[in-house]
Amino acid sequence: MNALRPVTAAKFSDPQVTADGSARAWVAPHTLETLWINTGSLCNLACTNCYIESTPTNDALAYITAAEVATLLDEAAGESMGLREIGFTGGEPFLNPEFTPMLGDALARGFEALVLTNAMRPMQRPGQAEALLALHALYGPKLTLRVSVDHYTRAVHETERGPGTWQPMIDGLTWLARNGFRLSIAGRMLSGESEQEERRGYARLFAALGLDLDATNPEDLVIFPEMDATADVPEITAQCWDTLARSPRDIMCASSRMVVKRKGAAAPTVVACTLIAYDARFELGSTLREAMRPVALNHPHCARFCVLGGATCSS
Repeated sequence: MNALRPVTAAKFSDPQVTADGSARAWVAPHTLETLWINTGSLCNLACTNCYIESTPTNDALAYITAAEVATLLDEAAGESMGLREIGFTGGEPFLNPEFTPMLGDALARGFEALVLTNAMRPMQRPGQAEALLALHALYGPKLTLRVSVDHYTRAVHETERGPGTWQPMIDGLTWLARNGFRLSIAGRMLSGESEQEERRGYARLFAALGLDLDATNPEDLVIFPEMDATADVPEITAQCWDTLARSPRDIMCASSRMVVKRKGAAAPTVVACTLIAYDARFELGSTLREAMRPVALNHPHCARFCVLGGATCSS
């Protein structure tokens, strides 16, 4: 692993070698276990540090349609790719007018579905809530909603998400719990606390809200490392796997891909992962089969989030 040093244009520029000439690490896919669908980059919030730059006006990633998602799911079934889980992310998925039909289609095909949401007004508006309840009645634990709770305190959460965002999120979260939805929580390392301190704080919040969630269980509470694009991070070399006692099979792009539809594009495209939606170097093709090829870890997020952070977006 290269020594930490100021970010330069030379770092994360060559897919084959790092800035000091070492062989860059890469990840070969071994299965397509999770397929992420980016429903569009529009969001009802404009968070301080959103990795995908979602805002109420950023439509660089257009709304994908239910028909386009169905085509991808047809391909996955026809290719016998081992697909188990469909993840939906945005933006805010519930803003996409075709979101609940595509979610229902994924569930009806027997897939598990994981929805990343802020649980605020888009999820709670009339018609949307009823459709969600109907899917829960049909598919129960096959459907998981992962609610973004950036910190266990209102103050820190609203520092990231904006004033007045705490209580609507809490209202949506408790509505989901009251109606028996399978839940998980997505937190972030925002406050300078250790992960253990944060988990204890979330445990207190869960108890206060009466949520049946175990803050020590990563499936109930995933705490993501921060991804400050201005902070330096080491490049990952081929030798790092042994140094860090990590396997490339554990990295997210070994078993998942994300589909995005760029504004003005005629069709969706497949990218390496959920974290890198705008970098053309990580576009892998228009079909799932074409996209199942090795990925060079040639981006700061590869190092910061996946290899050094040990994180994954999948359930």
